[in-house]
Amino acid sequence: MTVILIALGGACGSVARYLSMALAGRFFGAHNLALGTMAVNVLGSLLMGVAFVVLIERAGPSARAPLVMAGFLGGFTTFSAFSLDAFRLYEAGRVAAAAGYVAGSVFVSIAALIAGISIARAVFA
Repeated sequence: MTVILIALGGACGSVARYLSMALAGRFFGAHNLALGTMAVNVLGSLLMGVAFVVLIERAGPSARAPLVMAGFLGGFTTFSAFSLDAFRLYEAGRVAAAAGYVAGSVFVSIAALIAGISIARAVFA
């Protein structure tokens, strides 16, 4: 049953990622999808932090944790797309942009995860 919940969550997360990337393309332009990927990864990290507190720390492991964390958020975040975006920037000769994109994505996503944990702990204290 857990595997089915993860699969369902992953399908929903993938659709949410696609819609988020399409929206980012409208705002930032289709030529700059790296910003959409970064936004999805940062938001996914924030939500992972909240989910960690709400579904693991507060409630203990349950069927909802794999559905949300491995399933939805695993499908929503886009590390493989992130890697491709970084490579494409590098291959295009935009080495500084690639390095900034990688560093920014990693550090801002970790900061968002910490923010999500802090927010959820404060709300549910």
